[in-house]
Amino acid sequence: MDHHPAARRATIRTNGVELGIETFGREDDPLVLLVGGPTMLSWPDSLCERLGAGRRRVVRYDLRDSGASTTVDPRVPAYDLRDLAADAAGLVEALGAARAHLAGVGVGGMVAQVAALDHPDAFAALTLVATRPVAPGPVDDDLPGHDPAVMKPLFSRPRPDWTDRAEVVRFAADGAELLGNDPEQAGATAARIWDRTHSSEASVHEANQLATMFARLDCAPRWRERLGDLSLPTLVVHGRRDPFFPVGNAEVLASEVPNARLLVIDTMGTVLPDSAADQVATMMLGL
Repeated sequence: MDHHPAARRATIRTNGVELGIETFGREDDPLVLLVGGPTMLSWPDSLCERLGAGRRRVVRYDLRDSGASTTVDPRVPAYDLRDLAADAAGLVEALGAARAHLAGVGVGGMVAQVAALDHPDAFAALTLVATRPVAPGPVDDDLPGHDPAVMKPLFSRPRPDWTDRAEVVRFAADGAELLGNDPEQAGATAARIWDRTHSSEASVHEANQLATMFARLDCAPRWRERLGDLSLPTLVVHGRRDPFFPVGNAEVLASEVPNARLLVIDTMGTVLPDSAADQVATMMLGL
């Protein structure tokens, strides 16, 4: 199944592109907008359901070049990070909400930071999961980079045939433990992402699975120096076992966003586990 039975699927046009969305909860409840990293399935069903049960209208969406959103060529993205941030603000308006609680995970967390900075009137709260305060590429001296002991075996593995569903699922499951994640959950999510990829192109499947378009995306100018300008309630969530963006990134991020709350989950790697859904949802609902 490529979507949760409780969710309602649609595409919304904003900023000249179509963005694939799924909605949980009641349409007249306050909006929580979940930025994909890059696909909406970066956000587990369990968290969406818990937020919906907490009287929130939960909308998770695919970034450009992923999922059900407009896909052209992720190898040559014809947009930049500011465009993705504008998409988030545009969705709030298109969904008929005055403001939204914005949440981003991974590279989607970078989108969310810039969106909150560039479009402050669109957002009432911010949640940042498994992300960092600088763009992909070399990190600042005070931020921990990718753990080389993990990255070497992770990236030296043979890549799958991205058009072969079974190979992609095995690839995701085999790499999960290195990333501090559950292999079964990783494989199941990879299968759902593959099923939602409306293209036979290997590069598109790879981008959906690994967010490879971000390696080619213009993310300038820097935004870290502006984090002190944020005045909305903020929650930073990170996994103690995350080797890709080690937890020191979250500690710095939380220290530079005024009055941010930091939640470090000891059992979490690079993705939110279902076991943390209640705890994360409770803190999000409290913002």
